[in-house]
Amino acid sequence: MKDGQPKAIKLKDYEVPPYLIETTELYVDIDEDVTRVKTTLKMKKNPQSADSSGDLTLNGGEGLETQSIHVDGRELLSNEFSQQSDSLTLFGVPDEFELVTSVEIKPQLNTALEGLYKSGDMFCTQCEAEGFRNITWFLDRPDVMSKYTTTIKANKQNYPVLLSNGNEVERGEEGEKHFVTWKDPFDKPAYLFALVAGDLQHIEDSFTTMSGRQVKLQIFTEAHNIDKLDHAMASLKHSMAWDEEVYGREYDLDIFMIVAVESFNMGAMENKGLNVFNTSCVLARSDTTTDAGYQRVETVVAHEYFHNWSGNRVTCRDWFQLSLKEGLTVFRDQQFSGDMNSTTVQRIEDVQVLRGYQFKEDSGPMAHPVRPDSYVEINNFYTVTVYNKGAEVIRMMHTLLGRQRFRKGMDIYFDRHDGQAVTCEDFVLAMEAGSGIDLQQFRRWYSQAGTPVLQIEETFSQKEMTYTVTIQQSNRRDEAHYQKPFHIPIGLGLLDQDGKELECSVKMDGQPVTNNNLIELKKSSHTLVFQTVQEKPVLSILRHFSAPVTIQEFQTREELAFLMKHDSDLFNRWDASQKLSQSIILENVLRLQKGDQPEIDPLFVDSFLSNLKNDHKDQSLTALSLGLPSEIYLAQQMNVIDPVALHKARQSVRLHICNRLKDELVRVYQHNREDEYSIDTRSIGKRSLKNICLYYLMASESEDSSIIDLCINQYYRSANMTDIFGAFKLIVHSDCKEKQPILDDFYTRYSSDPLVVDKWLTAQSTSPQENCLQTVKELLEHSSFSIKNPNKVRALIGSFSSMNHYRFHASGEDGYCFLADRIHEI
Repeated sequence: MKDGQPKAIKLKDYEVPPYLIETTELYVDIDEDVTRVKTTLKMKKNPQSADSSGDLTLNGGEGLETQSIHVDGRELLSNEFSQQSDSLTLFGVPDEFELVTSVEIKPQLNTALEGLYKSGDMFCTQCEAEGFRNITWFLDRPDVMSKYTTTIKANKQNYPVLLSNGNEVERGEEGEKHFVTWKDPFDKPAYLFALVAGDLQHIEDSFTTMSGRQVKLQIFTEAHNIDKLDHAMASLKHSMAWDEEVYGREYDLDIFMIVAVESFNMGAMENKGLNVFNTSCVLARSDTTTDAGYQRVETVVAHEYFHNWSGNRVTCRDWFQLSLKEGLTVFRDQQFSGDMNSTTVQRIEDVQVLRGYQFKEDSGPMAHPVRPDSYVEINNFYTVTVYNKGAEVIRMMHTLLGRQRFRKGMDIYFDRHDGQAVTCEDFVLAMEAGSGIDLQQFRRWYSQAGTPVLQIEETFSQKEMTYTVTIQQSNRRDEAHYQKPFHIPIGLGLLDQDGKELECSVKMDGQPVTNNNLIELKKSSHTLVFQTVQEKPVLSILRHFSAPVTIQEFQTREELAFLMKHDSDLFNRWDASQKLSQSIILENVLRLQKGDQPEIDPLFVDSFLSNLKNDHKDQSLTALSLGLPSEIYLAQQMNVIDPVALHKARQSVRLHICNRLKDELVRVYQHNREDEYSIDTRSIGKRSLKNICLYYLMASESEDSSIIDLCINQYYRSANMTDIFGAFKLIVHSDCKEKQPILDDFYTRYSSDPLVVDKWLTAQSTSPQENCLQTVKELLEHSSFSIKNPNKVRALIGSFSSMNHYRFHASGEDGYCFLADRIHEI
């Protein structure tokens, strides 16, 4: 530290490691009070290192109690090393040597949940980003890759299952204990190490790879959850087949394992061959899991499996390159989810996350590039910018190169760098090699923070039959952060007055454009001239959200309504509906601030009704088109955020729709009711459409007892959690007299299921009712809540502070003080 401040780690200061670790042998002896770790490292001087000091500094954690240190079989004297709380320096080591260290640790006291810790009755690990140093002394950095052999020893009655990376090579018994040895034949960095010891059960299946190899698949959990693993297993097999078909990537070990852990800081972790998951991302059963929960399991299982290549076989040189594995793998899991379900619905959901959270991050004090220049604490860079904007950067390359050339670039990337720790630059170079396209300017997406803003100006000349569009890009957050122009792919199209696509030639800055459906912006301003246009068209721009940018509004409400009905790009149909409702809501914010009553443009109601009556095959898409923009996203469109006025303005639109279209909402609701439950795309869509109709109908709950009855009947008579929780949340968010009995009933039904209890907590913490903060405070003392469990903290405290802007801010300083106190307590 300097002057009491933590020291920043900077990308420009990167140096190769002074030593490499050829092999790592771990012997982990687990007891209830102390765990002993003996580590044997075959070390070799790095020929690329300029360090000639002869000293070696290893990383460690404060919990390591060093018992002995041996170099080439000789125990070191006290003057031959120096130990600090987080480092161990060995003086004058040879160029090649064997290092053996023995330490003691106490995982049961590890409340940071980094390294080896105890979750319930099982021991497990989380080593990304720098958790391995809490297990043993090591060069804990991603560019030090080694082959691991791990032996785990523990009480055979309490911990009958002992798992680690790789393939099992030996097992045996020693009195009351037993041991299992695992050998991973692939080099990996320490952050991919995993260990699990517990009394677990599992389901088992197999997968035959494209080369004919048989791979054993196992998913482990505690006994009471064993009937909730089938969907995760099916998702895993789909992921393996998809990665072979789309990217030609085959799994490489004899076994692939997943373990579900309740106390886990993250969603899941891609440890080589042994993925450790938060239970919320692997357990699924229709009576306890919503459709969104099922889809999350499918996506996360796929994401962690895809890491086997994009992250494990090819990993990051340093943590500044985090998006190299995470952005790429998020893009791959988005592709997979789109292929498994609906491409358009998946794209909309991806963009909702980006607009709701990443754009907000880009515009605030936490803004940082996809590849940051420095960090103080690496865990703070597991952000939506690194993950989701990073995925958008990969998607833009996919758009610019096309599917075939992108696949060729991926093949080059994997073949060129298999077994290496590399950089984002290495990935872009592979894309250039596979396509012949110059991506030099495109690299700015990795180094410049902020969301580009596009300004559109359009003119039409009847005489010359030309339609001219000028596009300007800017990204100046302030005078000190001027950004150079990005290379931006823009998908676009023109619609005539009948809603048909116009085919016409176009010139950009005077030069003919070969692909008039995809324009590449590279300068601060471009002018497009469409020729032989007989009438002013309606512009459909940024189709399929071809780049993570914002567009300053330039179209009329009439044009937006037209696009909602006619645009052939289904993403842009949805986007037009969002822009139209956004215009109405923000206009009503101003009215409420002036003391006026809200007003709803009849055009919006007509467009909403048209969407409601839309007999689209994909009801999930229809449901999304009926949804209003979130308060989180709408707040970003305001110069000065007024959370209370914003919530009331949005609710006024919801109530108006309910009052004007009640009969049609009830009709669509009844039409989409089904007794049988299935997780196929059609059934999910019908439930989505039915439940959004109920959402609007419940806007008038205090005035219409028939709607309350409809909602209560759905709660009590449904057999699936999507419909149960959909109705439950609406009742909890209302002020009806049935609320407390249903709150009690839900908890009584599901008190033994921690993940469903999390829903119970979230429903109450996101309520718009005036007593919400007091309810949240009371729930802190409830037996179901634990400040030490990450899922519980997210469900109650996180949901209130980040998802309930209305009540969090309406509580005045009480809301802020509440959150500050909880942060201090944690």
